[in-house]
Amino acid sequence: MSPNLDAKRAGVKTPAPETFEGQILALLPSLRRYSRSLTRSDADGEDLLQDCVEKVLTRRGQWRGLNLRGWVLTIMTNLYRNGRRGKARDGLVELDAAQDVAAPEPPADPLERARLDNALNSLSEEHRAVLMLVVIEGYSYSEVAAALEIPIGTVMSRLSRARQRIAERLKADNVITLRRPK
Repeated sequence: MSPNLDAKRAGVKTPAPETFEGQILALLPSLRRYSRSLTRSDADGEDLLQDCVEKVLTRRGQWRGLNLRGWVLTIMTNLYRNGRRGKARDGLVELDAAQDVAAPEPPADPLERARLDNALNSLSEEHRAVLMLVVIEGYSYSEVAAALEIPIGTVMSRLSRARQRIAERLKADNVITLRRPK
């Protein structure tokens, strides 16, 4: 069943695609993927997404009507960076505080998924953000440069280095050493 049909049955009005809210609604899947890639966590990614959408809707008067997607990505990136600064000042959470957290479902191929997760997590924040925006979300170099407020050459450099590091990491993880018989 489509989400729009569910919303109509529940009595909720879906915003028209040409409205500001409709455009934000259309960006949600992309924003969700990006937030999860930044935070490396589904729960933290959802929190970041919610904070971003809230800020976008409350500051809608600041949008100049040029590039909504770039504007929203910039807000999300800045929220993430500011949140990281705040967490660095906070302490760690006790293990007992997280006892009620549900375990994630195992991936289809746990070893392959783990290798890819490790390779992505080995990247710096800057390299991972550029890689996710260009490769997964399909943004152009200029859109990524505008969203992250960096030169386009830096985007290309970070993307190249991220791809190279991922390939090296996956290649290195795939080596099995064999002992020689005596």
